[in-house]
Amino acid sequence: MRNPLITLLLFMALTTGHAQEQTYSFTLEEAVAFALENNYSAINADRDLIDAQKQKWETIADGLPQISGAVSYQNQLKQPVSVIPAEIFGGEPGTFAEVVFGQPQTATATATLTQKIFDGSYIVGVQATKAFLKYSANNKEKTAMDVRKSVVESYGNVLLAQESVAILKKNKETLDKNLYETTKLYENGLGDQESVDQLKITLSSIENQLKNAIRLEKITLQMLNVVMGLDLDTPTRLEENLENLTQKKIEFGIMDNELDIENNVDYKMALNLNEQRFFEWKLARSRALPTLNAFVNYGTSSFSDSFTFLDGDQQWFDSSVLGFDLNIPIFSSLKRNASTQRAKIALEKAKTQLTEAEQQIRLQLENAKSNYVLAIEQYQTAKENLKLAERIEQKNQIKYTEGLASSFELRQAQTQLYTAQQEYLQNMVDVINKKTALEIILNEQS
Repeated sequence: MRNPLITLLLFMALTTGHAQEQTYSFTLEEAVAFALENNYSAINADRDLIDAQKQKWETIADGLPQISGAVSYQNQLKQPVSVIPAEIFGGEPGTFAEVVFGQPQTATATATLTQKIFDGSYIVGVQATKAFLKYSANNKEKTAMDVRKSVVESYGNVLLAQESVAILKKNKETLDKNLYETTKLYENGLGDQESVDQLKITLSSIENQLKNAIRLEKITLQMLNVVMGLDLDTPTRLEENLENLTQKKIEFGIMDNELDIENNVDYKMALNLNEQRFFEWKLARSRALPTLNAFVNYGTSSFSDSFTFLDGDQQWFDSSVLGFDLNIPIFSSLKRNASTQRAKIALEKAKTQLTEAEQQIRLQLENAKSNYVLAIEQYQTAKENLKLAERIEQKNQIKYTEGLASSFELRQAQTQLYTAQQEYLQNMVDVINKKTALEIILNEQS
């Protein structure tokens, strides 16, 4: 029996380990779609929307019939004594008799139905719930855009780190070869110590940059996992290539797209603030109106010297009341008027903020377009500069090998190349991020 049991345990261990090491693979758009379903903020934004729907019904239900029940039991351990003229019972005039009224134990059960008939604040509250629902929906949309932006930035940072690692490894290989050849020349008396030292300085710098890039690759991948709602150390593979992704993000046609200001989420949220202030103003005005409520209750009571209320032959006495409560505000020493005026001022401020928000969004659009064009231009320039830097470095490599260039000149060419490489990578990420920023303002997706 041992062999089958051991085989089963090994199989379970292998399958469990395989499940734990599941690798996720994403293109950029797949990563965005995954994050919109699993990002922590996106999940809570969905909950906020559901909460707003529950709050709407909570407000509406406040004006619908309400039924409450109450059951009470009292046992007067020491009953109060009343003193009445004794002549009532045939006693001597001027004397008094001690009397105990009622029975010591009482049980009562009551059900009450209440209904609002008119309440201005309730009417305003129901109207305001619609605005609150719109705000929650817009907040969810805003959260989705923030999540999308974070995923794009994190995805690009991972690609940047990966490309940096690959380039730095290649640069290190070239430097290792240069240092080896130069050291051999020096050992054979055909070179100088300074050339060896110059290459060692460059190599140590590249090694440090490579170590840092490897650390950044892990950190940026963890950041992407967190943004997507995955566990920090989940194995994740990116399907995109940084250069190809950059090329897909270059689209000058987007510059001609018109801004639909009413479709912009920031404008819609500023509009939500206007609606909120408007209902606050209406609520302040409604406090000057009367309120009318109706109620009807039905109850039954029973009395006994001992606890016999559960007996079938216990006598119960029914009662019922129908009534109305009318509350009329008459004078508040101008308190309500001041509250209404303050709400009116807040509404006027919200209108001004809405106008400002519209202007700010239009300004952001122009700025985003400018930044996008600049990012493309810088990317194209960086691409040309990288080709030139590679050509210069290759020529200096040949010259150095032939003894026509010094180690200092070679180091300058290499440093220039390394700078051009990093600028090229960073400019590609900038194109991706600036395109996303522009799409968010226009409420578009590529």
